[in-house]
Amino acid sequence: MKTAVLGTGMVGRTIAARLAELGHSVDIGTRDPQAAMSRTTADAMGTPALAAWAAEHPAIKVARFSDAAAGAELIVNATNGGASLEVLEQVGAGNLDGRVVLDIANPLDFSKGMPPTLFVKDTDSLGEQIQRAFPGARVVKSLNTMNADLMARPGQLSDPGTVFVSGNDAEAKAVVAGLLKDFGHQDVVDLGDITTARGTEMLLPVWLRLWGALGTPAFNFKIVR
Repeated sequence: MKTAVLGTGMVGRTIAARLAELGHSVDIGTRDPQAAMSRTTADAMGTPALAAWAAEHPAIKVARFSDAAAGAELIVNATNGGASLEVLEQVGAGNLDGRVVLDIANPLDFSKGMPPTLFVKDTDSLGEQIQRAFPGARVVKSLNTMNADLMARPGQLSDPGTVFVSGNDAEAKAVVAGLLKDFGHQDVVDLGDITTARGTEMLLPVWLRLWGALGTPAFNFKIVR
């Protein structure tokens, strides 16, 4: 499947590499590929230089957001949640119409430091905002309740735990659920339409505090029933 991953941070890189490993054709999108590839040092978050990562993954093409998404069957939004709508505007509605858009971003607000708050919650969600802004896209919220390594390789835990999907389009959710199972997720719970993304996004304050209490992000939620 031709896929585009929007965002070249650790989440985007991890998902792109896993997709390529599974045999998908993958482009990874950024604002300015030339500028991004010219950097030789790690960024403020400690993410290594993109050029070094790209050299280790020659099958993955680094492209502008719109070029990466052009013709893709699946588009993964792995951008910073605060920039997601702007990035998708750059992608363009024409590249999003009819496409499955797997939204794994979270609406985290770091303006007041750590821990971050949510810039949308309770009566709305980032997933819903994306669906409203691009009504032709088939948005599915998933994977946003765990760290990047576990998104791609849940089998690192003795029990992989539960992953959720939210979206209005049943076929799009089936595509995402199949991909999740390819990644190794065994327990996929369909929460319902895109409004249910409010619930999974609002798990982030709990997730962040669990990270602090456990001293590691290598954990997942498990729905026992």
